Amino acid sequence: MPVTKSSARHMLGMLTVLMAIVAAAGTMTSATSAAQQPIKDGWITMKIHSLFIPENALEGSNVYVDTDSGVVTLSGTVASEAGRARALAVAKSTDGVKSVVDKLRIGPAERELDDIAHSAGNATSNAAKEVAKETKEVAKGTSNVAKEVGSETKAATNAAGRKVTDGWVKSKIFAQYLTEDTLDDSDIDIDVANGVVTLNGTVKTAAGKARAVAIAKGTDRVSGVKDNLRVG
Repeated sequence: MPVTKSSARHMLGMLTVLMAIVAAAGTMTSATSAAQQPIKDGWITMKIHSLFIPENALEGSNVYVDTDSGVVTLSGTVASEAGRARALAVAKSTDGVKSVVDKLRIGPAERELDDIAHSAGNATSNAAKEVAKETKEVAKGTSNVAKEVGSETKAATNAAGRKVTDGWVKSKIFAQYLTEDTLDDSDIDIDVANGVVTLNGTVKTAAGKARAVAIAKGTDRVSGVKDNLRVG
């Protein structure tokens, strides 16, 4: 049977429709694959810390976040039962989290870094008094000045709405890491003790390592950074 122009046009039209369907199916498959891409553990850890920062219930807390294949473990201390409940709720609602393991302890609220520095200053001052009695008045005057400066700084910090503690510093650094392209695919652990930050873990490049250290050093109340990061 000869192929007429009409039947040829019909076959061409059907072929065009078929190609369009195949292309659309391919696009949908790609979109589905992209949507199903697993969220990385490092990103989840940083995201949870960034969400902790504005939480009033977590003020004075020092929470450690560890993520393994989407399972989040929270450890460390919170100041109250309300803080524990809020930390768990934040973690559970974060994208990519499959489940949350609660190892949090309720303990006394973290002292502000200004208070810690002030206590250290007082200890030094007392030792100096024992060694040299004649400098008592000078030491007293210095201590009073330090108290006034500390009070002014503390008031400014409170006015900003957040006490600056070791836990706050840790979460603040993680929040900044979250937006850094050079730190994609990194696995960084942050520990803060009396304002001194220790960075452990791995980064993909030397540029990422340098950026991680620079961000930590530039964060409020950080007095020093120990860089134990590895490139790999």
